[in-house]
Amino acid sequence: MLTDTAIKKAKPADKPVRMFDGGGLYLEVAISGGKLWRFKYRFGGKEKRQALGAYPDTSLAKAREKRDEARRLLADGVDPSENRKVQAAAKVALSENSFEVVGREWFAKMKPEWAESHANKIMARLENDVFPWLGKRPIAEMTAVEVLTTLKRISDRGAKDTAKRAQQDCGGVFRYAIQTGRASYNPIPDLRGALPTAIGGNFAAITDPVKVGELLRAIDGFNGTFIVKCALRLSPFLFVRPGELRQAKWADFDLDKAEWKFLVSKVKKTEEPRIHVVPLSTQAVAILSELHALTGNGEFVFPGARSNGRAMSEAAVNAALRRMGYDTKTEITGHGFRAMARTLLHEAQGIPPDVIEHQLAHKVPDALGSAYNRTKFLQARKEMMQLWADYLDTLKLGAVVLPFKSAAVGA
Repeated sequence: MLTDTAIKKAKPADKPVRMFDGGGLYLEVAISGGKLWRFKYRFGGKEKRQALGAYPDTSLAKAREKRDEARRLLADGVDPSENRKVQAAAKVALSENSFEVVGREWFAKMKPEWAESHANKIMARLENDVFPWLGKRPIAEMTAVEVLTTLKRISDRGAKDTAKRAQQDCGGVFRYAIQTGRASYNPIPDLRGALPTAIGGNFAAITDPVKVGELLRAIDGFNGTFIVKCALRLSPFLFVRPGELRQAKWADFDLDKAEWKFLVSKVKKTEEPRIHVVPLSTQAVAILSELHALTGNGEFVFPGARSNGRAMSEAAVNAALRRMGYDTKTEITGHGFRAMARTLLHEAQGIPPDVIEHQLAHKVPDALGSAYNRTKFLQARKEMMQLWADYLDTLKLGAVVLPFKSAAVGA
């Protein structure tokens, strides 16, 4: 029987030295001085050896435990060396089918069906809020509890909507894992109702005329970059989606005709592309003309701060609103200018809802079903956009708010 003292005193020789402990276990002292544990056994009529680790990382007691486990396998008719290979292969298979590996594979499969902005948001949620906690876990071993723990981490910081969306993303990953034979259980349905519901589903917006005037004056006083300030000034006049504004290209503008035409944002690439027309008020044309002198030689109306070859960051407008003292969760966001226009235009007398919805590039139900016609109500929309811009100027001056005249639009 070996002892720790004997092992420590063992010196290398001009050939390997074997020090036997019993039951097939021995320590081999290499010529270099390394001390390696070996287990000698017979299986299928052949003598075989299995490495059990190096001393002192694997102690005498630990080596004996490994030997005893190997002997139990032999008693059950299992070759210890082959069993180790099977276990190692299983671990590799699990790591290759981790949540992150399967998640990225699912994303690559689905990405062609999504608009770029939508795809970017999904991957950002996964990379920022899910993969750091669940990414290395074998997807076949994951439980509802550990997924919920990760989702609650997102929700507890106040990002309830992000948590809900991350839950949907995870559901897609699990469904794909089941479809491809990497998992047999999707824990997401078991989490129904486990996360608090985000209050309200709309983007924060200011719809009180007096407060709108305050916001417009704050925008005029913004002391950030000229490009971001122009984006802020144009946002209420145009009330397009934030992504459409920040990625606007000069090639799509005709300032002489006071028009901007572009492809409408869409979530699924399977949707038919739709050209949207935004009539430009004289106020919008003036801002764009001023901006053209600075960025007109480039592709983007609002180029990024670091590169003219890329559009302005999607966070720029919201960051500017926060610098101005506005809470983008409860008061106003870049998307909130659409709700501002929709509410005030609807409440103003004489603006038909269909005209507003078409200018928002919404599909409007009609006798033929849900539809969008880029030229429908175009003249009325031109009149409405100028009337809206004049109305905003009036609010900015702090003047008494009067309703629009019904005859002014679509007459």
